[in-house]
Amino acid sequence: MTILFIADLHLSESEPAITAGFLAFLQREAVNASALYILGDLFEFWIGDDESSELHDTVAKALAALHDRGVPCYFIHGNRDFLIGQRYAKRCKMTLLPEKQIVDVYGTPVLILHGDTLCTDDPGYLRFRRYMHNRLIQRAFLCLPLCLRLKIASRLRRQSTLSNRVKSQLMMDVNQLAVISDMKKHGVLHMVHGHTHRPAVHDMTIKGEQSQRVVLGAWHTQGSVLRAFPDGSIDLASFPL
Repeated sequence: MTILFIADLHLSESEPAITAGFLAFLQREAVNASALYILGDLFEFWIGDDESSELHDTVAKALAALHDRGVPCYFIHGNRDFLIGQRYAKRCKMTLLPEKQIVDVYGTPVLILHGDTLCTDDPGYLRFRRYMHNRLIQRAFLCLPLCLRLKIASRLRRQSTLSNRVKSQLMMDVNQLAVISDMKKHGVLHMVHGHTHRPAVHDMTIKGEQSQRVVLGAWHTQGSVLRAFPDGSIDLASFPL
């Protein structure tokens, strides 16, 4: 048995191959796991649980079926789908977790998160994030008609794409001091996150102790999964969609 971690699938109607690859992954591998953790950006965007689409229905049914096979699914919001609420989570039979969570991975405490909060070299993004995560702002947005929410989301995505084109790669990556600070704060030596789309296993030393940070890959051209095994070993792997 394994515990699986994935992130940054960015599922959308315009990328059916990614959706097909995700569904195949659930049926082929996740069904045999002890648990599945999705660390944000499962969807390219989310404008509210009241939006109905074939994609949302398909994913909900697949995750619910996974739960019914005895594999629990846990979800941490990403920067693209932070509005996923309890209504949709209930349809998926998945558990919503806070933005930072310590999980027991076969006896090892691991801090899991999406990863965008670690990008402290991009203060403009963090200001925007604080604004969008304001509960009053979110409630006001969710009260708007669906068509208007979709237009706003599309405009924000275009602005984000244009903004990222002029940002340095360093600015859009996580800040190492922020990583160490979070790990010290939570008293862990292991961290798993996504967001940066730069899959890697980083070995570090914190206060003289060996530590490790694993970055999950995005599912743009291939799938990416971190497998954790009962013996303490891990495998960060990619696979064709």
